[in-house]
Amino acid sequence: MGLLTTEQVAEVLGIPVIRVERLTREHLLVPAEKDASGKPMFAEEDVKRYKVLAERLGGL
Repeated sequence: MGLLTTEQVAEVLGIPVIRVERLTREHLLVPAEKDASGKPMFAEEDVKRYKVLAERLGGL
């Protein structure tokens, strides 16, 4: 399982970083852990599952 930064998640989903931060605040994307500086790190599999779900519901 790989961990992705907020910037990497934004790239995978094709959305701005600010939107990833909002999805995190709304608990739609849940970080797997935090790095040494306290920034969220997301499990790659969770991000891919979220992308599939969002596309099924009408897109990101």
